[in-house]
Amino acid sequence: MRIDEQILIGGGILLLAVVSAVATRRLRFPLLITFLGLGMVLGSEGLGGIYFDDVQLARSIGIVGLIAILFEGGLTTEWRDLRPVAVPAALLGTLGVLITAGVTGAAAYALFDLTWSKSLLLGAVVGSTDAAAVFATLRFTRLRRRLATLLAAESGANDPMAVALTIGLISWIEHPTYGLGDIAILLVRQLGLGLVIGVAIGYAASKLFPRMPTDLAPFAPVASIGIAAVSYGIAASVHGSGFLAVYIVALWLGNTEMPLQRTIVIFHEGLAFLAQVVLFIVLGLLVFPKQLGPVAWSALALTAVLVLVARPLAVVLSMAPFRYRVREQVFLSWAGLRGAVPIVLATFALSADVAGSNTIFNAVFFVVLVSTIVQGMTLEPFARRLGLTTEERPFYDPPVEVVAIRALGGDIVDHEIADGDAVVGMAVRDLGLPKSATLMLIVRDATGIPPNGSTVIHAHDRLYIMIRGDARADVEAVVSRWESAPHAPKG
Repeated sequence: MRIDEQILIGGGILLLAVVSAVATRRLRFPLLITFLGLGMVLGSEGLGGIYFDDVQLARSIGIVGLIAILFEGGLTTEWRDLRPVAVPAALLGTLGVLITAGVTGAAAYALFDLTWSKSLLLGAVVGSTDAAAVFATLRFTRLRRRLATLLAAESGANDPMAVALTIGLISWIEHPTYGLGDIAILLVRQLGLGLVIGVAIGYAASKLFPRMPTDLAPFAPVASIGIAAVSYGIAASVHGSGFLAVYIVALWLGNTEMPLQRTIVIFHEGLAFLAQVVLFIVLGLLVFPKQLGPVAWSALALTAVLVLVARPLAVVLSMAPFRYRVREQVFLSWAGLRGAVPIVLATFALSADVAGSNTIFNAVFFVVLVSTIVQGMTLEPFARRLGLTTEERPFYDPPVEVVAIRALGGDIVDHEIADGDAVVGMAVRDLGLPKSATLMLIVRDATGIPPNGSTVIHAHDRLYIMIRGDARADVEAVVSRWESAPHAPKG
């Protein structure tokens, strides 16, 4: 096939993916299943007739895709939202994965013709929620912000845990002398080094990126791609978790004030979407639908155990130290979406040529299909029935770039008013802003409102405040008081 034909086919597939995304969004069908299905249709057993069985290439594409998705997830997570749920998310992402892997592995041993070690490997592969599935689903839901942030943070934290656990179990299978103690050391090393390297590079990036000249704006996304690649590469080269390092660096960078932040965020949102398209289509190409039949009933039973037993048990035990209501825990139990990560981890077993890896891969693919369709389509209706939705979608809104204003010594602070904030129902004149700050615009229901002293603040208003450059600390202190309403509802 000539290069021009390859480019034509590649472009056509990308355009088809965008059209499919628009169509499935209107039908409220999980977007990622559409991409998986598109890959299967294009495959050797579908209409496209494309034969693809390069496991190593699929694994490499999976790693690069997950880096792009996790980096975007970290960039668009606000620390003020993450801080209250950081510890619960960390427990769900570590202890929760271990519990899920253990329970699911025990079920796999009973359902499939696999040894204990390979059954636990299957449990570990499906043990984590998926960042791509969670981020894509949350973008179109109206879930309460605290729960949405918890799910997003969990998916960012548990991917590194699942990767480390999968690598450890493969080593155990390949080397019988490799024991549980070695796996524990591997987990601690992977997560510990990933965290330390992520913090170190994130700190350095937070100091360097704000100093990037604004006339070099086209190079800002290049620099951010570079820092993501370096973060993963350094951590992985010393046997740490590259995925955790990438997420930490992006989290730090996304919460750093810098002139080109909007440029970087919007670029990575598009890059993450491209990564999802390519990743899921390639994984769809890799599966052979005829091979799913022999494992279908066993995989369906495994999915039931995963969704109805393993995940709820992991949530209950991980959330025990925290004050989460029963209905919130019920929702978290149902919201354990599986997606690209389990399939990519299954390619680790394939590429290592583990005996029974084809069974593991096909079972995992089936689990992902069922989980994403059933849970993905019912997530928001279930949250609505439990009374856990709001009027707004909790997804990230990139900050406005104010390069010209900053060049003149000014700045703009934007803040969204949440339900229950102290200033809801208050007039602009009573906001308590210092003289060095002026409220210049209120955006309400996608409509700009020029405020005056008597304008009343509503929940979900986004306020844009022009300030003198040296007044940011004073204004942020005032904004913090706006949020501290004693009557604000919890959860």
